[in-house]
Amino acid sequence: MSFQAYLDNIKSKTGKSPQDFKTLAEKKGFTEKGKIKDGVKATQITNWLKEEFGLGHGHAMAIYALLSGKWSEGVQ
Repeated sequence: MSFQAYLDNIKSKTGKSPQDFKTLAEKKGFTEKGKIKDGVKATQITNWLKEEFGLGHGHAMAIYALLSGKWSEGVQ
């Protein structure tokens, strides 16, 4: 599955766009100015995504990758 397919599936399941997750992560205190804050662990973010949005581990990791800058929207 391509990264974009993960993002599309996440939007279909949650109604949230990648930008929505970026905004929510900042409000939750996980990110600042578009970057994950020092000391924030992947597990904290993936647990939040699983609990609040019902995402599976792979989809939560896709959002983590987006937040960490490892992938960006539109990358196949």
